[in-house]
Amino acid sequence: MMSDLQKQIVEEMQVQPEINPKEEIRKSIDLMKDYLKKHSFLKTLVLGLSGGQDSTLLGKLAQMSMEELRKETGREDYAFIAVRLPYGEQADEADAMDAIEWIQPDKVFKVNIQGSVDALEKSLESNDFEVSDFNKGNIKARARMVAQYAIAGDTDGVVLGTDHPAEAVTGFFTKYGDGGTDLNPLFRLNKEQGKQLLRELDAPKHLVEKTPTADLESDKPGLADEEALGVTYDEIDRYLTGKEVSKEAAETIEDWYLKTQHKRHLPITIFDEFWK
Repeated sequence: MMSDLQKQIVEEMQVQPEINPKEEIRKSIDLMKDYLKKHSFLKTLVLGLSGGQDSTLLGKLAQMSMEELRKETGREDYAFIAVRLPYGEQADEADAMDAIEWIQPDKVFKVNIQGSVDALEKSLESNDFEVSDFNKGNIKARARMVAQYAIAGDTDGVVLGTDHPAEAVTGFFTKYGDGGTDLNPLFRLNKEQGKQLLRELDAPKHLVEKTPTADLESDKPGLADEEALGVTYDEIDRYLTGKEVSKEAAETIEDWYLKTQHKRHLPITIFDEFWK
């Protein structure tokens, strides 16, 4: 039996126990197309592409949506822009290039964020302020979002986000980093459901099965998400569909949910009850 808190979370995250991958692919594509058609001054979709499961899936769907829009409207200025955002040399660069090869984006930009991140760190250190490795990881995520909005700003673009319930429930994203976006077409799908869509799209198997990692901390390169969270995505997926999980897993998920509520909320004003 679900606890009251689990019921609240399940209702908020809106993950369905079973999905039809074809239907979910269509829903995400139509969302992006409808958003651009409603805002006629927009013409590009911008997404940071890491080579991980989520950005690979969303990148493919974004490219498909732009191809359909060009065909339906006759407008050739609709385009999907994939942005590579390494900090120096990316350890899994080959996966990112494999994702690009599969997606075939209309445009690919590569923006190395190392110079800007290191310059900010150096400036802070000149004030006798030491930037922790964890904090620097968040700075990297925010620098990536700055770059994406810079590109979107001069291409009449929309910044896409890969946020989905398995990350949202645990707050496993950087506030105003990868959490700062315009449109999140994957929200409603848990981690396994994202894989189902990739398989339906015939994505390269090694990208579908790749171990998820944020790869933000220099001291812990390639740290798996599940290790950082202390709970598996399978357990999170089960929890989000109202199924029973171990007491330890439920407590871990709920602890993450409660302490990261600020990430899922707009900036607080005096009129909000949230802070009280």
